[in-house]
Amino acid sequence: MHYHVNGVELHVEQQGQGDLALVFLHFYGGSTRTWDNIIDVLKAEYRCIAYDQRGWGNSDKSATSHTIKDLADDAHALIQELGLKHYVVIGHSMGGKAAQLLASRNPAGLEALILVAPSPPTPQDMPQEIRNAMVHFYSNREGAEIAFNNITLLPLEENIREMVLEDMQKSAPLARAAWPETAMLEDISAEVKNIHVPTLVLAGESDPVDRLETLKRELLPRIPHAELYVIPQTGHLSPLESPSSIYKGISSFLAKQFQK
Repeated sequence: MHYHVNGVELHVEQQGQGDLALVFLHFYGGSTRTWDNIIDVLKAEYRCIAYDQRGWGNSDKSATSHTIKDLADDAHALIQELGLKHYVVIGHSMGGKAAQLLASRNPAGLEALILVAPSPPTPQDMPQEIRNAMVHFYSNREGAEIAFNNITLLPLEENIREMVLEDMQKSAPLARAAWPETAMLEDISAEVKNIHVPTLVLAGESDPVDRLETLKRELLPRIPHAELYVIPQTGHLSPLESPSSIYKGISSFLAKQFQK
């Protein structure tokens, strides 16, 4: 289903039911499908909402701006459109950075924040030549395979691997360029200090993109009371590489926060 919010049409998938909603934001190169294995488990207890961010998947590809503010604004507008009263935002990588900015505004109804292999709130330390290359990685199959091999550690089933490669290429050129050229370099470190909801950080022990040591240095000290859970021997695509560890981490955290 599509919703028109914040000037764009977003493709939204909803499953499950319950008083507490979980809103999922995917990584740079992902889609709603990134979360399928996680949602398959969590939908038994929660209303699960995943959507393709602007420029990705089956969402609108006409937008000319893809800043972190744009992504956070989209999430907030969708939450309001859906009339969510009690919800948790769950963001992966790029989606994690957008989730941090949204949470820093303390929007009504936000109960908790879960960050999966999140990009840090500070400008990402990466050589300019790699950022330049990232602009073109998802333009074709060969580039997508290079990117995929550089961010994963554990082997994925062939159908999952093909899904990721397809999602990476199913994107607007401006969206592909915006992350390495602009959004990755945005500094929201001052804003995230205003996050006051319980926060869980799920970090891959061997994540080559948003490294564990980077998160310990740049993210955790800035978010009051954030908890860190390290997933052993896992790369950057932890929702796909280690889905059982991700949904167990999410489930345990939510049970602790919202015991009935």
